[in-house]
Amino acid sequence: MKVTLKRVVVGATALSITLAGLAGCASGDSGGSEGGGDAADGADSTPITVWVDIERKPALEDVAASFTEETDIEVKLVTKDFATVDQDFISQVPTGKGPDVIVSPHDKLGAYVAAGVVAPLELGDVAEGFAPSAIQAMTYDGKVYGVPYSIENVALVRNTDLVAEPVTTFDEVIAAGRAAGTEYPFLVGLSPEQGDPYHLYPLQTSFGSQVFAQNADGSYDASQLVLGDEAGVAFATALKQWGAEGILNPNIDGDKAREFFVAGQSPYYLTGPWNIPAIAEAGINYAVDPLPSAGGQEARPFIGVNGFFLSSKSTNALAATNFIVNYLSTEDAQMSLFEVGGRPPALLAAYETAAADDPDVQAFGEIGQTGAPMPAIPEMGSVWADWGNAELQLIKGEGEPVAVWETATTNIQSKIGG
Repeated sequence: MKVTLKRVVVGATALSITLAGLAGCASGDSGGSEGGGDAADGADSTPITVWVDIERKPALEDVAASFTEETDIEVKLVTKDFATVDQDFISQVPTGKGPDVIVSPHDKLGAYVAAGVVAPLELGDVAEGFAPSAIQAMTYDGKVYGVPYSIENVALVRNTDLVAEPVTTFDEVIAAGRAAGTEYPFLVGLSPEQGDPYHLYPLQTSFGSQVFAQNADGSYDASQLVLGDEAGVAFATALKQWGAEGILNPNIDGDKAREFFVAGQSPYYLTGPWNIPAIAEAGINYAVDPLPSAGGQEARPFIGVNGFFLSSKSTNALAATNFIVNYLSTEDAQMSLFEVGGRPPALLAAYETAAADDPDVQAFGEIGQTGAPMPAIPEMGSVWADWGNAELQLIKGEGEPVAVWETATTNIQSKIGG
């Protein structure tokens, strides 16, 4: 499905339902907006504001200009700090000072919904053009809240001059890494304060361990924390062993891991597409391999999906919805975002175009298709610290796996209730 940039008229399925739903949003209390137009005829010319990080802003300039040219509605692209934009969004939308549209990772969605700062969208047939996992990530309590534009996940990057052929298990990775004679058999960046459950998750899932149970539709059940089950303890036991053997090093953070791999100090690096440019620029001959299994089951990484979300207090919800659904879902727009970020596009047509010219995109994309969307439920915010601290403690050789893992699980359970 190829969607051209100038696909202005929204299909009946895609936007007619949305117009009805947003009429009240646009004409009701919009946090002090002025110039609220008639939702029935879409005559409101109030500018729409998009909060975007500095990396992605250039990719939106052309599509914003096209939108303005065809609708006479200005799009203001406002640069925000990606690290804090979610909290700014939650705090400012209720006051009427927030944007109409925000660029954000999907795992913030649960907090946005809980705070009442985002409005659902009706994508209609537009949704069919996207990877199902991306639409799933934009869905919360059965409603779709965003248009996805990229999918990202980790993979195993291999220095092909040091290890010529791929392997399938983590034990084989370590054996090949040691045989290469480099300082480190394997690299992954770990935070010295909180470990890194995100990067280590594919190793964890290969033991059959995950954080929350999943429902039949793939959504997460916040009432079922399964981190502390038997599979989780098996992973915890492996963490302590890997730490003792020097396979995982708590003193190597993300920057050092990249530096060491680029310097040829290890044949393997567990990382995402965001570090590929630095590796290529350094002249490393590399391949992107599937994630190895450490526990005998499939290694499934977290996938992170970035997308565009509509503020529940948008000053021009109809125009903002048109911009999100019809302009940001096009192949041209999604390719522009890919070119500045390097993440595989969520739109299937754009992904196929990017993958045809870039084997790295194809490799990361194929791995991501087996991944699990990072839980977007608000409870996830109470998980990371105890989970990561337990991992770090075990890697450092502190405590026994069963006790450490059970303590972390108990602490998390007390924070989320139950």
